[in-house]
Amino acid sequence: MSILRNSVLCYVVISALLTLPVLSQQSSKGAQGQTVVATIGDHQITLDEFRRRLNELRQQATNPPTPEQFLEELIRYEIGVQEARKQNLENDPIVQERFRQELYKALIERALGEQVEKIQVTEAEMRRFYQRNPEIQLSHILIEFRVDATPEQKAEARSRAEMVLGLVRKGDRPFEEIARNYSDDSASKVNGGDIGYHNRVSIMPQVYEAAVRLRVNQTSGILETPYGFHIIRVTGRRSFQQANRRAIRAAVFDEKRKQLFDQYFDRLKRGYKIQSNVNAVRNL
Repeated sequence: MSILRNSVLCYVVISALLTLPVLSQQSSKGAQGQTVVATIGDHQITLDEFRRRLNELRQQATNPPTPEQFLEELIRYEIGVQEARKQNLENDPIVQERFRQELYKALIERALGEQVEKIQVTEAEMRRFYQRNPEIQLSHILIEFRVDATPEQKAEARSRAEMVLGLVRKGDRPFEEIARNYSDDSASKVNGGDIGYHNRVSIMPQVYEAAVRLRVNQTSGILETPYGFHIIRVTGRRSFQQANRRAIRAAVFDEKRKQLFDQYFDRLKRGYKIQSNVNAVRNL
C-alpha cells in the first residue's frame, strides 16, 4: 500500500513540476550568500527557489508532498534533465517538436494572455448566441457504411436509406418504431432513435446545420456523414431560460477568444511570405 501511495505521489509531483515556472538561471549557477538545499552536478537549488516552488505546488495540489519529499522529487527531476542531455535527447525530433509547441504557447501567452483574461461575456451576447445556436433534442436513424466502403456498397446503403425515409414520410408508423426496426445505431435504436439534446459543438456540423433549420417534429432528408446516412427528427428545443447557461457562456467566450487569435495572426501574416495549396487538402 505504501509503495502504491509513493508511486502516485511521485506522479502527482512530477506532473505539477512540469506546470510550474522553471528554476531561474541564477539558481542554476548558484547565488552568493544564499542557502543551497541541493547540488546536482553543477546545478544548485537555493532555499528561496525551493520555497517558491513548494508554495506554488501547495496552491495546485490537494495533497501536496512534505518538503522532504518535494526536495527528493526536485533532485530526481534535475537528474532526469541532466541525463537526457547526456543522451543527446535535445536533438530528438519528438523533443524538438515539443519545444516548438512550448515556444508557440509562450508566444500566445505573452501576446494575448492579458487580453484573454479581460474577456467579458454579457447576458445580451449570450442571448444573441443562443438564437443562432439553440440546444435541440434529436432522434435519428442511421444506415451505416464502412469508411473504406466501395461506391457499390455506398450506393446499396443509400438505397436502403431511401427506402427507410419513404417509410418515415408515409406516416403510418411512428418514427420510433421505424428506428427500432431499421437503424444501425445500436445505442439509440432501443430508445426509438433518441440521442438527447445537442448543441453546435456536441454533434457533427452537417447534422446540426440540418437540425437547426427544422421545426419540432419535422424530419430531414438523407444526410451523409463519415458514419453513414442519417435521417434525423427534431423532437424538442430548449428555450434560453432552460439551456445550459455555463455552456453558452463558454461558447461566447471561445468566440471572442478566437476573434483575438484571428486578428493577431492576421497581423503577423503580413510579415511572412506564405504559400499554401488548399485544393490539395480540401477533400482529405
